[in-house]
Amino acid sequence: MADQVQDSLLREIDDELRHEHYAKLWKKYGNYVVALAIVLVAGVAGYQGWRQWDAKNRMAQSDRFVAALDLRNAGDAAAARQALAALAADAGKGYATLARFQEAGLLERGGDRTGAVAAYTALAEDPSIPEAFRHLAVIRAAIIQLDEADPAALAARVEPLTKADNPWRYSALEITGLLAYRSNDSKKAREVFGQLSNDASAPEGIRGRAAEMLAILG
Repeated sequence: MADQVQDSLLREIDDELRHEHYAKLWKKYGNYVVALAIVLVAGVAGYQGWRQWDAKNRMAQSDRFVAALDLRNAGDAAAARQALAALAADAGKGYATLARFQEAGLLERGGDRTGAVAAYTALAEDPSIPEAFRHLAVIRAAIIQLDEADPAALAARVEPLTKADNPWRYSALEITGLLAYRSNDSKKAREVFGQLSNDASAPEGIRGRAAEMLAILG
């Protein structure tokens, strides 16, 4: 029994000491704990506020992009280009990149081939946008220049895009075949178009055009 009483007293003393210790700690650091809690609450509130602002901002950019496309579809190319240029200048990277592609497309449709190539080249050389979009810009510029640029130089530009892991490889191969045909390199043209026409994973349109080119080559 004495042992039990002693153990109970020791526990009570230990509890009192622990309570006194925590009280001293709180007295010494309590203000810091409160300040930290306030900072954490403010941080969470700030993050939630930022998320709401970001969602609202993205929606506004989306609306501006759709409005610019509506102007383009209505035939008002000048107003569409102005709206797209403004979006490219102050929107987030995603919508800014889409706006720049649309601007280049409007230049191409309007017959300004030089301006379109310059716009696509600027996109292709912009390291801040995803690689897939840069490669798409190379493809678009190459298509515009198919009949006028130096075939060897243009082929060298699209050659890295013909690798098996590139999402634009089939378009790059088609361009390569057309450039070979333009350079009177019938052997290479047949090789490239034969590869495309027999590749079941190539887009149907590219396979069909490759078969037509093989028929022309004889």
